[in-house]
Amino acid sequence: MFIFLHLILPQKQKEHCFMRLCREFYFDAAHYIPNYKGKCEKLHGHTYKLEIVIEGGVKKDGMVVDFAKMKVIVETAVLEKLDHQALNELFETPTAEHILNWIAEQLKGKLPVSSIKLWEGQGKWAEILL
Repeated sequence: MFIFLHLILPQKQKEHCFMRLCREFYFDAAHYIPNYKGKCEKLHGHTYKLEIVIEGGVKKDGMVVDFAKMKVIVETAVLEKLDHQALNELFETPTAEHILNWIAEQLKGKLPVSSIKLWEGQGKWAEILL
């Protein structure tokens, strides 16, 4: 017979505790790059990976931001507008850089974002530091 003891230790919060948290999201979309010579001038699609990094102090509830709240905000402000879309209908030139700037604007004031990284498929990404 085994007896497990669950010991709850007090969580000491330091006033100067500052953390960075990241949550990943995925969406699929199609685009082509106008006035470009090469493969990307033709309509093609990607599975995009979006990394949202937030930073701040740990609050009394023990969190910087609740991951569930972060998910709802990003889904509502960004993913619902981009997922399974033809990005050329939303952006004049839908490069990762332009999409990234747009995402930053959508999240401004909603989350304490410190950086956003957008992966265009595997091995290619753009990042904005805020």
